Amino acid sequence: MYALVVRTCAVLTAAIAISGALAQSNSLSAPMELTHGKPFVMVLVNGKGPFRFVIDTGTGGGAFVSAQLADTLNLPESGYVHLSDPSKQGGQRVPLVTIQKLEVAGVVFTDVKAARHVLSSADGNCDGLLGFQLFRDYLLTLDYPNRRMSLGLGSLTPDGERSVLPFRMPDGIPVVPLHVGNLEIEAQIDSGGTGLSLPERIVSQLKFASDPEVFGRAESLSTRFELKAAKLASDVQLGNYTFASPFVEINSAFPLANFGASAMQHFIFTFDQKAGLVRFESAHQTLRLAATPTQMRLDHAPSERAASIALVPIS
Repeated sequence: MYALVVRTCAVLTAAIAISGALAQSNSLSAPMELTHGKPFVMVLVNGKGPFRFVIDTGTGGGAFVSAQLADTLNLPESGYVHLSDPSKQGGQRVPLVTIQKLEVAGVVFTDVKAARHVLSSADGNCDGLLGFQLFRDYLLTLDYPNRRMSLGLGSLTPDGERSVLPFRMPDGIPVVPLHVGNLEIEAQIDSGGTGLSLPERIVSQLKFASDPEVFGRAESLSTRFELKAAKLASDVQLGNYTFASPFVEINSAFPLANFGASAMQHFIFTFDQKAGLVRFESAHQTLRLAATPTQMRLDHAPSERAASIALVPIS
């Protein structure tokens, strides 16, 4: 599935209860299920569950819950939040609900404000979404090879941008420098995304092994566009790691590149939001990236068009 992330324009805040076990061990972890490359974990909501949530670093804010879960648990509404996509061409106003206690990997978050929204079932049942900013006070580790997610204390140390890169957080989403051939561009690290997506504006500056061809059609919250794709004739570099002539998607709607789930599979990612650093580790320095393995389809179709809509991040 190819879904364009719907961004939150407001921060969904949460208080945090650091358990004694975490304080003593410095890290707590839980199994991480990968479905079409996207990471899912089991979550307790107000002591009930567990429920299946996707971890989406491509969504700013704290959390989303499905309407079904909100109704089942009688989660009280507590205002509204405005959602927008990276095209900045429109938006949507949706209700906020309050979760008194949300627990993942043994760590408890209290008074979580979560957006109530339709969630995609394309990757199996999904009861909710954990956004990047929920983990702002922790080291968040997504270990793809070993299928574990961890929450820890401490901080990362810069290493000259070999395997630790600085990131900025426009709209609460981590953005890092990415080298594509001779170009340096910015890319969102998006665990809820699909493959490696590049903005159409840079295509004329790149060399391809063959001409880009139509790969699918996509829709965001406020725009519809055609997707193209091709294999690059040049490499893509993330720090000291190289993707040799990777398959890339090309989109005309969004200004940044997107480093999605297929590209993330090779790494252990650790995010330090306080320091604005991300560390990525892989067993191999040179990596391959084939065609995105899942069918392209964009959730969040505009309301005037009948479609199966949902929120499964990015671009």
